[in-house]
Amino acid sequence: MEGYETRLVKAHDGGRNVVYTCEKEGAGAKIIRISFLNDRSREDFLGEVEYIRYLFEHGGSVSNLVSSRKGNLLEEITYSNHTFFVCLFEKAKGKKFVENNYRYREGAPITEYYYNCGKVLGKLHQLSKGYTPVHCRYRFFDKYNAEYINTLIPDSLSLLKEKLAELLKSLEGLDRECESFGMTHFDYNDGNYMIDFSTGQITIYDLDNSCFCWYMYDLADLWKNGMGWIQFEPDAGKRRKFMDDYFKIALEGYKSETRIKNCMLDKLPLFIQVTLIENIVDIFEVARNNDEEPECDEELSYLIKCLEDDIPYMGFFHEIYSYQEPFEYGKRNT
Repeated sequence: MEGYETRLVKAHDGGRNVVYTCEKEGAGAKIIRISFLNDRSREDFLGEVEYIRYLFEHGGSVSNLVSSRKGNLLEEITYSNHTFFVCLFEKAKGKKFVENNYRYREGAPITEYYYNCGKVLGKLHQLSKGYTPVHCRYRFFDKYNAEYINTLIPDSLSLLKEKLAELLKSLEGLDRECESFGMTHFDYNDGNYMIDFSTGQITIYDLDNSCFCWYMYDLADLWKNGMGWIQFEPDAGKRRKFMDDYFKIALEGYKSETRIKNCMLDKLPLFIQVTLIENIVDIFEVARNNDEEPECDEELSYLIKCLEDDIPYMGFFHEIYSYQEPFEYGKRNT
């Protein structure tokens, strides 16, 4: 990386990596990711980088890895008895939507973006259906199971724990054949891809949550990705109409690359609830890693309320939802 200007990327709350951008005149920008927490094993990282390279080499729109001088996709550095895992990526072309002030590219309808969001995800899933890993990432139930959740979440939230166990139980009998279950991104949202605003091309990155799961999980995240466009609309009926139209277009893009059974699409409300499990587990894990008590703020309280009261679609069409304070609920103590 000699001659590159290296700048630290500001971390988001709960971030598990240190990230730098590296730029050099006449050379493509790079991203260095240094993972420092002991929450992932060497096998986890090898499974991730192997999957990313597979996707890239087979036409997936992902940010490619750069091999080290030793020819490795992953390097380990041990210092003071602590191991750091280091990866280098090509910087994805374009900008995040937020960096473009949520303005889409000039002269193109926003529906092009909705379609492309689905299409890029569909391509990823289609490639996953033919993927046989050497280093295997974990499966959904390896992490999201009643035993782990019981140790992570305090007994004071007994109803929440009961509801989470019920949700997990409802997943156990679902189809796990290759058309429905395989490697997923598991964090598909507009913070984890770049958009080339000259062409509309989307390039995905940040696959360090990737795991074997139902493809419907990513599709639930795709559905949630549309909420921001209409979250300040007071009329719940208009919010529902928009989301129906948005998801129909996104699904058209998705189905242009791969198939999904209607019986699985019917499970969309279930998988939206399952994405809330991931949100809640992540909040409690971050607190544990920082040796802190989780703060049950308005946003966490909202997620808990949706699960405890069986409110579907993240409460987006329910009276719990406030367009003035989206996805927030009154404070409560854990």
